[in-house]
Amino acid sequence: MLREMEISRAIIEAYTEELLESLSLDVAIVGAGPSGMVAGYYLAKNGAKVAIFEKKLSIGGGIWGGAMGFNRIVVQEEAKEILDEFGITYKPFKNGLYVADAIETATTIASQAVKAGVRFFNMIEVEDLALKDDRVAGVVINWTPILMTGLHVDPLTVEAKFVIDSTGHGAQISQHLVKRGLIEVPGEGPMWAEKGEELTVKHTREIFPGLYVTGMAANAISGAPRMGPIFGGMFLSGRKAAFEILEKLGRG
Repeated sequence: MLREMEISRAIIEAYTEELLESLSLDVAIVGAGPSGMVAGYYLAKNGAKVAIFEKKLSIGGGIWGGAMGFNRIVVQEEAKEILDEFGITYKPFKNGLYVADAIETATTIASQAVKAGVRFFNMIEVEDLALKDDRVAGVVINWTPILMTGLHVDPLTVEAKFVIDSTGHGAQISQHLVKRGLIEVPGEGPMWAEKGEELTVKHTREIFPGLYVTGMAANAISGAPRMGPIFGGMFLSGRKAAFEILEKLGRG
């Protein structure tokens, strides 16, 4: 007999089990956009315990709409090998540029990340950071609807050896350190695709003990340009952060 209560129990028990197992992590990634998911994939694939917290219902960040709703993205030669690793279909355009389907890209990276061992927690917002001994030591989480409605409900805390800010243009996680005067965030510069792609990888780094930035958050932290619907830098940024953290975790 199909009982509604058993359906509810199955969902609650399965979700709660994963959440409890994720209260202590090697890496907590905030933002399930392209750089965050790619970072999570490489971290989990190499044995790190990692979870991604995404405040929205959907994952994928800015991939889905491609450019102005044309759901295609561009990737340059340097990042093509990452498309190959994920098994994403693409077509050559010219001058070392390749075009991929935005929907296939988002869904494939997400699927491969889950299969590698990444745990996704959508509809959970990171409202603050945990700091201990001048080092980021975890994330403070709450349900997105609670924060959206302004209800005064205390959060929970997840411990993590490293946190990655993959929240995009606003660098929202790094802003928690800004308001305490610990770092400065100049914000991203205007559009310059070539420089934006180059600098998002260059500026992917540990900006405060225990806190890394990837993707557009890395450019926002450094005042570097935005790049628009070319995503190779996002992928390379996520991979770079993952490999640096794996090295520090002793799994490199």
